[in-house]
Amino acid sequence: MPKTASLRPSLTRLAEPMESLGGLLRDWLPRQRWFAGKDRPVTELGLLSMTELFPGCLHLLVHAGHAGHTGVPSPGGAPPAGDCYQLLLGVREHPSPRLGRALIGRVQDGPLAGLTVYDALHDPRSAQLLLDRLRHPGTAGPLRFDCHPDQPVPGGLVPRLLDAEQSNSSLVYGDEYILKVFRRIQPGVNPDLEVPGALARQGCHRVPAPVAWFQTKHPFKATLGVLQPYLRDASDGWTLALHALAAGDDFTAQARALGAATAEVHLALASAFPVGEPGENGRTAAAMTERLAAAAHCVPALQPYVPGLRTAFAALTTCDAGPPAQRIHGDLHLGQVLRAGREWFVIDFEGEPSRPLSERRSAHSPVRDIAGMLRSFDYAARQRRPWRPEWARRCREAYCAGYAARAGWDPRKKHGLLRAYETDRAVYEVLYEARHRPDWLPVPMAAIERLAVRGD
Repeated sequence: MPKTASLRPSLTRLAEPMESLGGLLRDWLPRQRWFAGKDRPVTELGLLSMTELFPGCLHLLVHAGHAGHTGVPSPGGAPPAGDCYQLLLGVREHPSPRLGRALIGRVQDGPLAGLTVYDALHDPRSAQLLLDRLRHPGTAGPLRFDCHPDQPVPGGLVPRLLDAEQSNSSLVYGDEYILKVFRRIQPGVNPDLEVPGALARQGCHRVPAPVAWFQTKHPFKATLGVLQPYLRDASDGWTLALHALAAGDDFTAQARALGAATAEVHLALASAFPVGEPGENGRTAAAMTERLAAAAHCVPALQPYVPGLRTAFAALTTCDAGPPAQRIHGDLHLGQVLRAGREWFVIDFEGEPSRPLSERRSAHSPVRDIAGMLRSFDYAARQRRPWRPEWARRCREAYCAGYAARAGWDPRKKHGLLRAYETDRAVYEVLYEARHRPDWLPVPMAAIERLAVRGD
């Protein structure tokens, strides 16, 4: 077995580990799928917190500063401007060749000189020790590990790291549990811990309940990871939709059932959290218009459509206010739902990671979730050539019909609201694809053209 570096005697020397790691991390971080600052040069890296979880594994919270931002913490314990990332770094003298792409590099100087560091989540030994921490509540420095007292997690489960594209990292243990390790950390309780726990207390079976989690209290209080049951025989909605398209199969029955499941989750959320008044459409329209202007500044291809898109937001000021604001999913699409047997389940309540946590935890119109799913049907239909607009249209109709049957109100009758939220979602998609997947940019741009010109 490769020799693990013994770090405990030298912890006092690691007070300034960025002396050793800064250069390696500055090169490695921007290449990670979950790194949010790909379009902004990293001007500085600073250590916010460091804990030795167990021999050979360091837990770090690292501040990545960008041009125009400072790494100085704000008063009251708020994080510094820029982004905070959670890293679990393995440190070995002679790492296993099997770690492959997890390797970050060999440290040349400073207190870690001569040692090799790597992403410890790729290391089965580290992943198993992390699960053991979660199974036994306790603390490690500023970190606290907790678990549900009535749902014990067995030991000895074999870990595997999922390699799907996502903004966090997920470990599956023995096909029984899945641990989401949040990468971009913001102060406060993460909705992916808060919401499933609240829904479980409401008796909502559509969302797997958390069984263990870990948090930090320094340099601010924040959720770091959540362990939930893993639906081993489930398929995500995106995969199912693409299979249906490839086979030429109808998907309306599944879409209708998904609409009803979405409404069921919304009703449970309205019972679990305070419900506000119907949305203030004027304020919502202003926020959407502001996001459009910012996106058009970053993606010049949007600029010719700005006048037309603004009409969708301006129409909000004269249309029906719609249903009351409430807690919602916040980033609902086909990749965030699973079908096991004949049932749909909803996962990943973190919301859009690029938005502030306070915004993701606040009340919004449920139409926002509905618009996200409708856009997802359009995304799926455009994955095959020729494009299947009728397939997307039938799915959209069926989804809204299923939602209306369970919720008691029909999204299709809120045309002004639905158009505005779909437009806002498409603008977000343009910005996301331009930053992360430029080859996908034509998909949301086609919707932008439709929404700006025809107002559908």
